[in-house]
Amino acid sequence: MRFTLGQQERLKSKKLLGKLYEEGKAIKVFPLRMVYIQTEHTSKFPAQVGVSVPKRNFKKAVDRNRIKRLLREIYRKEKHTVYNGIDKPYVFMISYIARDEWKYADIEHKMKKLLTLFTEEITKDEK
Repeated sequence: MRFTLGQQERLKSKKLLGKLYEEGKAIKVFPLRMVYIQTEHTSKFPAQVGVSVPKRNFKKAVDRNRIKRLLREIYRKEKHTVYNGIDKPYVFMISYIARDEWKYADIEHKMKKLLTLFTEEITKDEK
């Protein structure tokens, strides 16, 4: 598996985003929150992901963009956890919900926890 995060793996579709927030399930490992839904998408990859950082917590775009870059990088390195744990196509959004910026290592640890929790949840739901 290649450790990349190309355009096909990123969540861009407005229809899918709307469906995700209307029907999706959420799991949380502070400071991260994941909303996910099992649905078909146009990508050849098993999952499409989006990241978000709320403007009300980080007023400066520079700060929001830095955190989003960190989240995408950490997901890129840890996506094998998700890909090995799912059989059906999924769409999910990862949001950063803390009010201050955490260190990279701390966010990385929490992301690993979140992705592991996600794979456990979907294996439990499939049974």
